[in-house]
Amino acid sequence: MRGRAENFVKDGIMQSTFREMQAFLRLRNLWITFAAVVLLFTVTGPFGTYEHLRALPRFAYWFTVHALAWPTAIAFSIAGNRLLERLTPYMFMRMMTGAAVAALPIAVLVKLIDYAWFATPPTLAGVAGGVLSSLPLCLIFCVISYMTLANGKVAAEFERPQPAAVDSQPPGARLLARLKPQNRGILLHLSVQDHYTHVRTNRGSELILLRFSDALREIDGVDGLQVHRSHWVATAFVARLERGDGKLTAILEDGTEIPVSRTYAAQARARFG
Repeated sequence: MRGRAENFVKDGIMQSTFREMQAFLRLRNLWITFAAVVLLFTVTGPFGTYEHLRALPRFAYWFTVHALAWPTAIAFSIAGNRLLERLTPYMFMRMMTGAAVAALPIAVLVKLIDYAWFATPPTLAGVAGGVLSSLPLCLIFCVISYMTLANGKVAAEFERPQPAAVDSQPPGARLLARLKPQNRGILLHLSVQDHYTHVRTNRGSELILLRFSDALREIDGVDGLQVHRSHWVATAFVARLERGDGKLTAILEDGTEIPVSRTYAAQARARFG
């Protein structure tokens, strides 16, 4: 167990989840939706809260419940997406699995809130019932999270791609399939941005939630070279190499300058001359 925990931290899953949670919680639309849901629950008073609580305590109760449930479900969805990357290529399935698991801790949290508000001691049967009640909400939170993180690729993730003959696939087909249709073209440049990969093609650019190392494994057949731990570039997109202050730099066709590390310097000189 200790080794697994160390690997968990080492792989950056917790750090990645925390960063993505921070970015997600800064979205204005999230808080607008949150306020609307809390208001709806306050007005309708489901699960007997209308009969047992006045308006202000009822608002406080549902605000507390949702303020704890939403971040928990979202965090589990994001963590599930990161942890299950090697098991399935479909983000939606990974996040849904994480959201389903979140139903248990959310049920426990709700029972503790009930104990504080109504002095109702939590029981195993009550927690089990809470899991069933929490599960639909968790899946709804997951869909909201997915639509945000997928960056517009909802339809592509819902539908399993049809297999195609290897010879009929264009170079880099696996990576291109992750992009919006209007951005799919000839791969030019990949770069790292935190836990995301910035993909540039001759038709546009897009930031995708994919580790750089995984992106490199999905550019089969594309003529190019990794020149830095944070950069890969297509051979045809390199205009020339320049050296200054003892550092090697690749000048791209659009004028962009990217560093060439010592690790890849010999390969870059051989490839780009």
